[in-house]
Amino acid sequence: MAKTLSFARTLAAHGFLACMVWAAAGPALAAAPFEDTIAQRTLACTACHGPQGRAAPDGYYPRLAGKPAGYLYNQLLNFRDGRRHYGLMTQLLDPLSDAYLMEIAQYFSTLDVPYPAPLPTKASVEVLRHGERLVMQGDAARQVPACVQCHGQAMTGVAPNVPGLLGLPRDYLNAQLGAWKAGQRRAHAPDCMKDVVARLSLEDINAASSWLAAQPLPASSKPASALPALAPGARPIDCGSAPQALSADAAPPKAVK
Repeated sequence: MAKTLSFARTLAAHGFLACMVWAAAGPALAAAPFEDTIAQRTLACTACHGPQGRAAPDGYYPRLAGKPAGYLYNQLLNFRDGRRHYGLMTQLLDPLSDAYLMEIAQYFSTLDVPYPAPLPTKASVEVLRHGERLVMQGDAARQVPACVQCHGQAMTGVAPNVPGLLGLPRDYLNAQLGAWKAGQRRAHAPDCMKDVVARLSLEDINAASSWLAAQPLPASSKPASALPALAPGARPIDCGSAPQALSADAAPPKAVK
């Protein structure tokens, strides 16, 4: 209870936007008994990201449930420390310690809840074929690696630091890739996604996002435990936010600020 109330005071002390989140979570908090559990303390997160972190229906608050703990932890750090820009998240996370952010990340990573079916796509067959080629094969002529090289052959991510690409709406994928292209989203150096997206056109981004958003989840949506083998001719990628592939039960490395 003490931590829940402390979180509430933190939100109230850090501006109108943060208070809006707490207000949205209010009905859920009022209906639940006060318990000193991470599930109750993260009700402020699920007010926007959906019950159990399943994602909000508007497509702009992504799923948290089941994503690799290291990835979630790095994104919380990125919002708090200014590498990602969204005032509501920054104000919410600004007073929280690294240890608390790790606790939040590990909690959401353990949730195993079903994904909804993908929405019907309006993209043309040509656009979808182009997107599939980029995701599965990349474009060697432009030194664009296949998405599956880092995000896993099943595109469900790789523990502990690489997120899955399935189960995300096209608009959200477009927005995030566009933010990297515009320099509004960054990661720890070397920022591999910035380098990859710089080689993509807006048409490439839309094609990849459209194809990914139309794909159903495999029977097991859990992240892979290791990166797939490199395809012939492919080069390894150095990513500051995913320095190495660790086993699924390994502790995520602390990101360098």
